[in-house]
Amino acid sequence: MGQRISQKRRGATPLPIRDGLNPTHTRVPEGPITAWNFVHHLIVTQRHRHPDDNEAALQARFDADEVVRQDGSPLRPDSILATNAVVYFYRMPAPETPVPYDIPILFEDEHLLVVDKPPFMATMPRARHITETATVRLRRMTGNNELSPAHRLDRLTSGILVFTKDRSVRGAYQTLFAERRVNKTYEAIAPLAAVSPGTVWRSRMEKTPGELQGRIVEGEINAITEVAGVVPVDKAPYESIHGSLPELAKYTLKPQTGKTHQLRLHMLQAGIPIIGDPIYPVIYPAEAEDMRIPMHLTATHISFTDPVTGYTREFHSQLPLHTHNLLRP
Repeated sequence: MGQRISQKRRGATPLPIRDGLNPTHTRVPEGPITAWNFVHHLIVTQRHRHPDDNEAALQARFDADEVVRQDGSPLRPDSILATNAVVYFYRMPAPETPVPYDIPILFEDEHLLVVDKPPFMATMPRARHITETATVRLRRMTGNNELSPAHRLDRLTSGILVFTKDRSVRGAYQTLFAERRVNKTYEAIAPLAAVSPGTVWRSRMEKTPGELQGRIVEGEINAITEVAGVVPVDKAPYESIHGSLPELAKYTLKPQTGKTHQLRLHMLQAGIPIIGDPIYPVIYPAEAEDMRIPMHLTATHISFTDPVTGYTREFHSQLPLHTHNLLRP
């Protein structure tokens, strides 16, 4: 009953962002149904549910006029919802393990906030990662609920992440990234191998929603990565985190496409999986995650022509590739 609860919004919503969190909204797949029964079902069937999100908490939402229709009109528990009606309310996030890293700010002006996203922090709220995400943490830190990412980084990937500061320019920057009019460079630490700078990996990648691993399959190419540099590195800092390792190198990677897990899959295909990757080649259980042991993939450089000002923008990450020294005390 009900589509998956969504944190995403397009444009204005009838409930404001509160404490950094967008209101949840979902569409009634089949009515008629009372507002109470519909929202109650959504809450109790959440995979990650706050233990205090009970019937009393739901009644409190109705009492505060915080369960509303798309036009903003409040719903009462016995209000009847028809098929395709859209309901907005605030989710009560389940407890989360704090991500023990700071989010250094690299640049800020009237329109943009550019940060070094740490590992283990999702870009936006999703599934069990809601408050411990870059978007929510930065909204709370800056007091600006209009902050919105212009693009995304995988939760385990570190490095440059660009946010817009107000809704009026959001579309221009999101379109810039969506149309891939941005030059991106990543650096990965992996076993030293006979890979030459200038090598270009071309593959077809697919990933099924809900599955952790993507895969390389036969078919039309949709994933292209250039290896721009390979430099041996001292493995001692990494062995202090991961234990015994083979000889290592820093691989400078320039993706020409943007498939999910593209760089991780291309490195795996080349026989040099990224150090600290908990999914490739072997999936480690989520409960075994140790935030002191990051995956060593960092978005190190971004450049583009600013769609609002026309200026050339260029940003460089300041994160060391062994990001353990960013841990808070």
